[in-house]
Amino acid sequence: MNLQNPVYAALNGPHAEFAEIRGNARRFPTAMAPFLGMPDEPTAQDWADAAQLLGPGGGAALIRPEFTIPDSFKLDRHIDLVQYTAPADLPAAEPEAVVLGVDDVPEMLALVALTDPGPFRSRTIELGTYLGVRRDGELIAMAGTRFALPQYTEISAVCTHPSYQGQGLARRLIRAVAAHIATTGRTPFLHTGATNTNAIRLYNTLGFTLTNQMKVSILEAV
Repeated sequence: MNLQNPVYAALNGPHAEFAEIRGNARRFPTAMAPFLGMPDEPTAQDWADAAQLLGPGGGAALIRPEFTIPDSFKLDRHIDLVQYTAPADLPAAEPEAVVLGVDDVPEMLALVALTDPGPFRSRTIELGTYLGVRRDGELIAMAGTRFALPQYTEISAVCTHPSYQGQGLARRLIRAVAAHIATTGRTPFLHTGATNTNAIRLYNTLGFTLTNQMKVSILEAV
């Protein structure tokens, strides 16, 4: 099931053009995302290839369910995630949303730094379509698409400036991003921290279904 191994599914599928590859190991360019993709049941050779791909002391993150990390890698920490898939009636147009582009990246990075929705880097915007809401010219909220799998696309970087929270902007942008995903024939899905009760409450009210309990494993090649 590719939702249990989303990075590998993306880098072997719709995002293959971005993959940095050694053997069966895959990674996104570090300016795009910090993620490493490994086969469902990696061999010792696969791990050796991953170590070569990262380089000595090189770090990356794996997104999988509970997963055994070999001694050839240093495990920095695990982060508990939950994964949700969207209901069919989620997509909805949002007139206030605008498509964000490369020129908007500095503002997007500043908003991410303020709100910490998860990894978003200088080239992450190349992975999908990002929508934003501006007020008086200021970018105050955004959401977009990151991992593209054969049957699913991830909604990511959902964030709202603290001064504008509580106005339903995240809800509206999630639905607008879902409407974009619907045009591709894929199903929206997303991840959030297992302790992020506010986000989980929002996704439940939008009708999302819990799909998997996931781990982000932060690794370093020895």
